[in-house]
Amino acid sequence: MTIDKSLKVRSALVRARSVLSRAERIEKLKAADRWTEEESPLGLAKVRVYKLQMKKKKKEKKEEEGTGKAKKK
Repeated sequence: MTIDKSLKVRSALVRARSVLSRAERIEKLKAADRWTEEESPLGLAKVRVYKLQMKKKKKEKKEEEGTGKAKKK
């Protein structure tokens, strides 16, 4: 069965992942000079995954006040 379009979550693939693949962990360790080609890809060191949070944009009060005063006159 298929899922109805109204029930699909658009942000399901956007959220941050808490687990990296082995290749992604090796890339991060190489960037930090903590892994060389001679080492085994098994038993890799832990790699911190940073979660990014988007800050909400606040509407400027000046624009709201400016439009409100213009309408009153």
